[in-house]
Amino acid sequence: MSNDKVSDFLTQIRNANLNHSSSIIITKTQINYQISEILEKEGFIQSFNEYSYNQLIIYLKYEELERKPIITNLKRISKPGRRIYANYKEIPSILGGLGIIILSTSKGILTDRDARFFQIGGEILCSIW
Repeated sequence: MSNDKVSDFLTQIRNANLNHSSSIIITKTQINYQISEILEKEGFIQSFNEYSYNQLIIYLKYEELERKPIITNLKRISKPGRRIYANYKEIPSILGGLGIIILSTSKGILTDRDARFFQIGGEILCSIW
């Protein structure tokens, strides 16, 4: 475990998808909780619940017949050594809107669509498709 909670979170999801795990248990932090909410709302995971007072359990989503993961790729954009910021006009689009970018803004953790709607920029955390 490193000090970069977002990278740890994304790596655990990536590894679970490679192993076709149905669920993962992660450390509950405010940012992990908010990213999990976004992933559930956008349909990338089935659901998530509090496992204990400091852990979350995330149930991953797969395609029905072929058992392929819904999340194809996760990429950390802004890193502790190099922060990437963008205003709402400069936020990139992933696969023509099929993927999402998660941003840390003054209004909390938002998707790229929500940030453009509220006309607010911030730190680009990661992209998911």
